[in-house]
Amino acid sequence: AMKTAGARVIVTEIDPICALQALMEGLQVLTLEDVVSEADIFVTTTGNKDIIMVDHMTKMKNNAIVCNIGHFDNEIDMLGLETYPGVKRITIKPQTDRWVFPETKTGIIVLAEGRLMNLGCATGHPSFVMSCSFTN
Repeated sequence: AMKTAGARVIVTEIDPICALQALMEGLQVLTLEDVVSEADIFVTTTGNKDIIMVDHMTKMKNNAIVCNIGHFDNEIDMLGLETYPGVKRITIKPQTDRWVFPETKTGIIVLAEGRLMNLGCATGHPSFVMSCSFTN
């Protein structure tokens, strides 16, 4: 969806079959370490544990967005972020927090506290829209 909207999408995939599938879809494939300091948005979708660690987050661009739409809420190292020495959490709005690192004074934006974004950040549909949807 982001590529269709004109975004440059880079897939960081360690599984060679999944990486090949991404290449065949016309996407660029690199390692997370190669793009961590350049990307604007990080979306985990793996269902695996410890994909984005606090060490990665400290190297990200100022105001990079980090979120998860994988199967579980353990893809982003939130415990490591919460216990990082001197880190400051600023709540922008519900389910949107900016974490500022003391050394650089730069920060990242984490959506849904690292949990599933489609559940944590969804505002749902008004009841009127739902009733219209189900009338047919």
